[in-house]
Amino acid sequence: MDLTPRQIVEELDKYIIGQSKAKRAVAIALRNRYRRSRLSKEVREEITPKNIIMRGPTGVGKTEIARRLAKLVGAPFIKIEATKYTEVGYVGRDVESMIRDLVEVAVRMVKDEKAHEMEAKVRPVVENKLIDAICDTRRASDIQVDKTIVSQELKDGKLENEQIEVYVLDNQKPMISVGGPEINIGSMFDGLLPQKHKKRRMSVQRAREMLTAEECDRIIDKDNVYAEAIRRTEEEGIIFIDEIDKIIGKAGGSNNQDVSREGVQRDILPIVEGSTVATKYGNVKTDFILFIASGAFHVSNIEDMIPELQGRFPIRVDLDNLTKEDFKRILSEPKNSVTMQYSSILKVDNIDLQFTDDALDEIAEMAATENETSENIGARRLHTIMESLLEDISFNASSELPMTTVKIDRNYVQNAFKETKKKFDLKKYIL
Repeated sequence: MDLTPRQIVEELDKYIIGQSKAKRAVAIALRNRYRRSRLSKEVREEITPKNIIMRGPTGVGKTEIARRLAKLVGAPFIKIEATKYTEVGYVGRDVESMIRDLVEVAVRMVKDEKAHEMEAKVRPVVENKLIDAICDTRRASDIQVDKTIVSQELKDGKLENEQIEVYVLDNQKPMISVGGPEINIGSMFDGLLPQKHKKRRMSVQRAREMLTAEECDRIIDKDNVYAEAIRRTEEEGIIFIDEIDKIIGKAGGSNNQDVSREGVQRDILPIVEGSTVATKYGNVKTDFILFIASGAFHVSNIEDMIPELQGRFPIRVDLDNLTKEDFKRILSEPKNSVTMQYSSILKVDNIDLQFTDDALDEIAEMAATENETSENIGARRLHTIMESLLEDISFNASSELPMTTVKIDRNYVQNAFKETKKKFDLKKYIL
């Protein structure tokens, strides 16, 4: 990872509007990881990540910043809700499960990379299995079969949608719930019981994917995969703890619920502080995992967290409320902009959506006003407005009709929200 903090922020700017302070904080944290990796082992062991806590209303980009950051560097990443964890001794998920989940993500990442490297090696084996399956399926339907012709048609990509019967690995493993968490009974006996295959009917394209994954999995050295996954988890893992304010009691609160919340904080503390968690792939040290926490903190403050946990999040960032200008930029500027999403999805049904600049102005103003006059849900308000705005078009669109250009301008938006605008106009009478 040779991106400078400035370059990291530039990459984040392609997807997230505003929130420059939060972007700078995560960019520095990520670059510090690279800087640490260049040091000697003796010095490296002394330097731990500086965890970040973000405070801001919902829908302003907290989760998206962390998710894009992890995607940027290909790091193992999970987002967890703090509220789903319970104090030790209660039914529910224990906090150590977040580390086990992160290791699972890392194992899947490493397996996918190894499988990609092995694809060329297993391709001839998979092609032979597909040819045999196509021939057997056709013979079962009393169709004359020429293996040479089938092989050529498969090579030319003419049989991708043909339905065939093929033996694939049966990966269904029973799950049971014991005291809350689910336990995968099948995974407990991996390597001890013989693998079972099951005949299934599917397209050639789907069969190729499953057979390729099966063959790659068979020849990959799993010990190396697990060792690399644990290394990545320990050195590169990022855990995003959302809704952390929901496990913080109100200032001065002393009821039983607040006591339980404090218990969850105390259980999270050793994970964030640095401990060793046992997983089925091996022990994982959490000392160098980067933790990013976030919350709205409407009814509590960061200072209401237990002091020990506060100390493990030395970097605090306040995220700004979104303005009308921010909403307008969100509608059109990012790579995954809202208008691009709706235009792309309706193009499937031959609708070419075109948004004028004044329409974006009107939608942005409505989103800002609605967030001021009712609950502030940030950029998610845009999806609410866009769904209502395009409801008739989405309902009547059909791929059977010819390509039609639909222009969305200010008048179209105002006509679609006549009743809503009346509600907004009442705001000037509120003192």
